[in-house]
Amino acid sequence: MTMFWENLPVFSILIPMFAGTMMVFLKEKRRQLNKTLGLLSAIAQLAIAVLLMLGVTGQLASVEWTHNIGVYLLGNWDAPFGITLVADRLSALMLALSAGLGLMCLIYSTSLWDRAGVHFHPLFQFIMMGLNGAFLTGDLFNLFVFFEIFLAASYGLLLHGSGVNRVSSGFHYIVVNLMGGFLMLIGISMIYSVTGSLNLADIGMKAGILAANERILFETACAFLATAFLIKAAAWPLSFWLTNAYASAVSPVAAMFSIMTKVGIYALLRVGSLLLPTGAPAGFGGEWMFYIGLGTLFYGTMGLLAEKNLGRMVSFCIVISSGTLLTALGMPGVALTGPSLYYLVSSVVALAVAFLLVEIIRRTEAVQVSVLSVSLEAFGLDQDKSSDYAGEVVGVPIPASMAFLGLAFFTCVLIVAGLPPFSGFLAKFALLSQAITLTQMDLSSPTYNAWILVGFMLASGMATVIVLGRTGIRVFWGSGTLNTPKLTLREALPIAILLCACLYITIFVSDVMTYMNYTAQSLDEPNQYIEAVLQQRAVPSPFEGH
Repeated sequence: MTMFWENLPVFSILIPMFAGTMMVFLKEKRRQLNKTLGLLSAIAQLAIAVLLMLGVTGQLASVEWTHNIGVYLLGNWDAPFGITLVADRLSALMLALSAGLGLMCLIYSTSLWDRAGVHFHPLFQFIMMGLNGAFLTGDLFNLFVFFEIFLAASYGLLLHGSGVNRVSSGFHYIVVNLMGGFLMLIGISMIYSVTGSLNLADIGMKAGILAANERILFETACAFLATAFLIKAAAWPLSFWLTNAYASAVSPVAAMFSIMTKVGIYALLRVGSLLLPTGAPAGFGGEWMFYIGLGTLFYGTMGLLAEKNLGRMVSFCIVISSGTLLTALGMPGVALTGPSLYYLVSSVVALAVAFLLVEIIRRTEAVQVSVLSVSLEAFGLDQDKSSDYAGEVVGVPIPASMAFLGLAFFTCVLIVAGLPPFSGFLAKFALLSQAITLTQMDLSSPTYNAWILVGFMLASGMATVIVLGRTGIRVFWGSGTLNTPKLTLREALPIAILLCACLYITIFVSDVMTYMNYTAQSLDEPNQYIEAVLQQRAVPSPFEGH
């Protein structure tokens, strides 16, 4: 039983890897088998993530992990010489969020979008593999490797369904992310040249005792690394690529993309928690991150106010959520880290629902789409090159689809805007109350930063209410040509489950916030992470002594 728990983290990577590889060999002729295999893989990943969350909280008596941190030594090599996978509170939280969201997006896609192009299911599994690996890896080079795995898969999924908009926006998406990967690789190479290590725990120990000449090179390397993470997090002025790319992707893919910007946030938290105590540059925290977050918040809010397209509106909301997190995490101490993690979970789930709703709302404009189709045919144009995939929705239709759609959109707007009584309000209330509390404490950072955060968050929330509320009125009450869309159970169920997840963290906010605050405390005590990784020993070979 002990061997099972020791090997549990690696299954989060192996399962989607083998599932995706099998799908490639099965090809598109075995679409139904691929679909079943993908769903089983996603369910297994969610189960493993839940078990890891129970393990890192000490709720499983059979688990004996140092500081409740699970460490897996790949190849049975001791750290820092071998590759390590580390499951702590933060990585387990992100794994559960990614697995749950992935399962819901996969179920939604089976109604239509997995048939809009080839290799949807294997690419989706490789995205899951890359995300899981990025959350679990304990060394910088494999963080880069897993980043590139899920980004390479996302390139294919972004183009899924064809269309001119997807190709043009996909080009910018690929170029910017390749530049980010290049900067990340430069930073990793420089850190290795200085410290002689790629293991995060080992770097955290060595960075504090560097000589003066090595310190300059180390800080430059950290600046490259932080810039790469900020690109992934869609921080201003490096967020221009996001809105067109996310808005043009098919709905389940865009919904899955809602967590990908948060991988950059995760990387800043993970690497920053280990390097900041050693004097890493402020790109991983402090006032630089605070002002970058403010710029991102302002850019997202202005873009949202000027936008008319619903898909791009939701994309700007993702930029706003990244700006909120960067600004809050740029405040001194860890008082805002727990509420920030709660806000991260709430915003990812709500924005994923918003992307799923965008495609269904478009079906209410079926008259205009039909007219466009006839016009394209009359002029001899290929519809597949000019618009989305026009296939038939598969599944059992649900009654009162317009009522469900309107209620889901209304709930989603309340969560994204941070209005009561849902999780978005509780997250922003916790952030604002903690920020105001900081103004009453004797801290080195100026107290007016907290009031700037409060003002920007309130302004962005008000803008979200105005824009999304106006859109809802126009779509559901102001259109005289509104058609009732065909909404199937495969689409309604994932939306309902994700909204119920937001309801769950709203009702049980005390327990959830306790987990988040403990996670914040563990990030503030990097010695526990370092000790758990470096004290983990390889399993003795049964052939030793023979």
